[in-house]
Amino acid sequence: MIVPIPAVVPPGRLGGAEQPVFVLAGGLELRPWTPDDAGALATASTDPDVQHWNRLGLLSPDDARERIGRWDQRRREEKAAIWAVAEPGGGAAVGLIGLADIDLAGGSAEFLYWLLPAGRGRGAMVDAVVRISRWALDDLGLHRLRITHSVANEASCRVAQKAGFAREGTMRSALLHADGWHDEHLHARVQGDAWPS
Repeated sequence: MIVPIPAVVPPGRLGGAEQPVFVLAGGLELRPWTPDDAGALATASTDPDVQHWNRLGLLSPDDARERIGRWDQRRREEKAAIWAVAEPGGGAAVGLIGLADIDLAGGSAEFLYWLLPAGRGRGAMVDAVVRISRWALDDLGLHRLRITHSVANEASCRVAQKAGFAREGTMRSALLHADGWHDEHLHARVQGDAWPS
């Protein structure tokens, strides 16, 4: 007899709950994106560093509003959870962090993140990765989280390492960027790994 493996996270746990808000180091917070953030998202699509390491594409404010709406829909469908890294009290969005490729049945997800110049240098992204990781593993109930980035993206590698994600290896020619195929580092954290101090 074949015994089915139960889902690691029951359906409805992500989509049926409110998206949490978190206070971060450096005076920032994580909150859901709103249509009012469309200008910040459109600006991010023109930032050279964001464009170099992410495949955001060039967005008009209308395109950005549409994308923000899709992010909310994808959270309700339990496929992704995307936060704005923002100034406190509903202030301007200065970055993005989220979990994509969420597999509730298999218990895994992959991080994505970027910061605009106004959010850089404040220690926020490491704190954001740790906060979302704790929520995803301890509250949501996922088992494994991963971060992948170009081997040339040293800033992203530092974030992953400082957030306690072990580097597991290099995926050859794994992602097409504007300047060609890049090898990617794979970092991961699983239930039970020690948290950074």
